[in-house]
Amino acid sequence: MAFNPEVFYKKEIIKFEKKYYKTISPNNKPISLYEPCDYIIKSGGKRLRPFLVMLSALAVNGKITDVINAASAVELLHNFTLVHDDIMDNADKRRGRTTLHIKYNNNTAILAGDNLIALAYKSLLKDCKGTDKKVVEDFTQGIIEVCEGQSLDTDFEKRKNVTIPEYITMIQKKTASLTEVCCSVGAQLGGGSKEEIKALRKYGKYLGLAFQIQDDLLDIMADEKALGKKIGGDLIEGKKTYLLLKALEKAKGEDKKLIKKVIENRGIKRKQIATYKKLYQKLGVIDDASKEVKKYTNYALRALKSIKNEKAKITLEWLANSLTNRKK
Repeated sequence: MAFNPEVFYKKEIIKFEKKYYKTISPNNKPISLYEPCDYIIKSGGKRLRPFLVMLSALAVNGKITDVINAASAVELLHNFTLVHDDIMDNADKRRGRTTLHIKYNNNTAILAGDNLIALAYKSLLKDCKGTDKKVVEDFTQGIIEVCEGQSLDTDFEKRKNVTIPEYITMIQKKTASLTEVCCSVGAQLGGGSKEEIKALRKYGKYLGLAFQIQDDLLDIMADEKALGKKIGGDLIEGKKTYLLLKALEKAKGEDKKLIKKVIENRGIKRKQIATYKKLYQKLGVIDDASKEVKKYTNYALRALKSIKNEKAKITLEWLANSLTNRKK
């Protein structure tokens, strides 16, 4: 029977989640801290980042079982960023569920997020040997870059002029740095060579860039039920996404005035979403964004040339292509 990467992914995630869900014990006290942590841990998601850790270890002929704690660490780190991101964005939904700060309150959400990052380090260190200082350094640098990216994103809200290269730098830090860390940590703990670690880091970086621009696309083009939240949120908040910046670059006359209003008014009203969606289509920025996603996906795929483990390579290729075509 031919190897099926999607079946492999589903099986490994089921096994991973059995371990991950035990991060918070029912006996952990105080309940006021650990109940919110448990809520966010069990809020679902694609488990893309832990899977990247496991796949990267496999890609260098390491054992998946040797990096399960590290995989849990990156998922805890990811959820830490989401909790704080939701507070900063005043988001009320995440993965179709009430966000943590809405379900509880801001103070509880901030504290739970802080605790998740501590739990992430605790989990990571379980898979680290005495000489794995570089793993911890990379993990820590990933956190720093995520914070830098979030800060740039916030800065962009106050600025009228942001370039596409500046946007790419921001998403490289805010999103791609974490997928890059996942691949680096997995490859290092799996015993990879310098060449293999470098190749997988590149894969993770470009995968993250493609993933974020696809997210920008889905915010305006996705089905709301599939996405788990209302579409057009980026426009309503006036976020300077790839689509908005590309539209500003291409638009002329009345179209340019309409695009500039998003920035000047720091967002639009929900009833205006359809108008801007049509404008994006007219300007061709939907196609431009799709091409950008494919470009970074191809960069990620090219980085896998030196990977010799066929099972991991096929799965990494499948993962990159499936993320490019995802609907949520």
